[in-house]
Amino acid sequence: MSRALLALFVLSIAIPMQLLAQGKKGSRLWNLTSSTITGFQLSPAGKDDWGPNQTLNDKDKEVDHDERLRITGIEPGRYDAKVSYGQTKQCLVRDIDIKPDAVFSISDKDLTECSK
Repeated sequence: MSRALLALFVLSIAIPMQLLAQGKKGSRLWNLTSSTITGFQLSPAGKDDWGPNQTLNDKDKEVDHDERLRITGIEPGRYDAKVSYGQTKQCLVRDIDIKPDAVFSISDKDLTECSK
């Protein structure tokens, strides 16, 4: 019986630690722009084939300044991004290198081709 309790104890510690480690995996956007991002779509670089709004992965559906956002459903590679700021502005960021399990950032200087 003591072996069973020991095994249960080890599992009770190991499973939460594994889940915590999984929480750090995957690519993440770090919003270093001066505003809250309300839309973030990716397309393979140069293709204009926009995927889903990644901000829907966030609990409040927005990415505040200095917040990170988990990116899902893409493979590592080079992408263009369409970045939206509410109903006020939309910009492009070209040729982002997204690596596996890494953080990439977007700042104001990266924003191009902005429209209102």
